[in-house]
Amino acid sequence: MASSQQHQETRRRHVLSFDVEEHFQVSAFWSDARRQQWDRLESRVEKNTLRLAELLAHAETKATFFVLGWVAERHPGLVKTLAKQGHEIASHGYGHELITNQTDSEFRDDVRRSKRILEDLTGEMVFGYRAPSFSITARTQWALPILVEEGYVYDSSIFPVRHDRYGMPGAHPWCHIRKTEAGELWEVPPSTLKVGPLRVPVAGGGYFRLYPYRLLRRFLCRVASQGHPLIMYLHPWELDPEQPRMVGSLVSRFRHYVNLHKTEARLHRLVTDFKFVPIQQAVDEIRAICAMKDNSGDVVENAVHQQDGVNLIVPNSGRPTPATLPAPLAG
Repeated sequence: MASSQQHQETRRRHVLSFDVEEHFQVSAFWSDARRQQWDRLESRVEKNTLRLAELLAHAETKATFFVLGWVAERHPGLVKTLAKQGHEIASHGYGHELITNQTDSEFRDDVRRSKRILEDLTGEMVFGYRAPSFSITARTQWALPILVEEGYVYDSSIFPVRHDRYGMPGAHPWCHIRKTEAGELWEVPPSTLKVGPLRVPVAGGGYFRLYPYRLLRRFLCRVASQGHPLIMYLHPWELDPEQPRMVGSLVSRFRHYVNLHKTEARLHRLVTDFKFVPIQQAVDEIRAICAMKDNSGDVVENAVHQQDGVNLIVPNSGRPTPATLPAPLAG
């Protein structure tokens, strides 16, 4: 019986997503000086992403790719290829700036610019957004109404965990609607597992590389058994163990480089063990909204019901001004 139920959970439609950025753009290694060097550093994102797309093609799997506008400008053919292969193209912002370091006008310009670049390349509307380093936190919820105003249907930036760099402990852990002053926005949080009083990240990234795969698979089956789709994420640079090493703290280097050589084999096992689709296909209500916007250019009000009865009000509080912005993070 347990084996049969586990098989059922792995055959549900789950979400696989990738944040498409260069290896040198991760926020853990950020510095203003390094930012000025981006165009002079070796680009590896196209090669790594195409390698990833090939793995997915062999597994007959489609995914959501959250692409930086900066990357899309320099590798337009990559974005077009992913779209032609049937993957969903979504926004990761333009220049991998943390929202905690942006004003509301800077954030609006960032998400508008990246959306326009991606839509011009693919000829399709972009509905999804994921903040760099999951930087929509309790302090930056002011960003959610702006996403609605800029035409986004869903966000996948709120990680309901406690972490030194991101996270919103206590946030709703499943796909749900959030009400903002500008309208409704679907939230698609990365998967977590409740262990005692804590929520443990199991969605991907460094956790995907750190946990032994057998243990990770057990965790994922437990999450899936609760009747919700898994929301997994990785980066193309995680398939590249030969990438140049960046200078940073011991913790940052461990998180970034641990077990890179194991990612590709583990990902192959993951797409074999579970059935994955893009976000739009995994959540019926999101798909319905996106289809209506494709057809009419706007959302039909009250067209979908709320999942799990969640009706979260997102206040427009804590909106930063230039005078209250924190200092840029050091690398």
